[in-house]
Amino acid sequence: MKLQEVYKKKAAAELELAQARLVEFRAEAKNLGAEAHLNYARQLDDFEHGIDTAKDKLKELGEAGEDVWEKLKDGVESALRSSSAALEDIADKVKK
Repeated sequence: MKLQEVYKKKAAAELELAQARLVEFRAEAKNLGAEAHLNYARQLDDFEHGIDTAKDKLKELGEAGEDVWEKLKDGVESALRSSSAALEDIADKVKK
């Protein structure tokens, strides 16, 4: 299996996990008071936007030739890092 395929599978798995956590956090946010729920809903919307961005970049990566793959890979990694950081921030706030 080519490195590009391995990377795409790993990134797709990370995105699936992030999507599952988003669903989990949305369910938890429903149990919060109205003001807190609105605050988390906004953060979760931002998190979902980050996941969508990473998915778009991963799709571009899948369609790219090997000549531009490295550049696009950096974009996917950046989007995944942003989503991961947002996820950790939300998780910390929900736990408090």
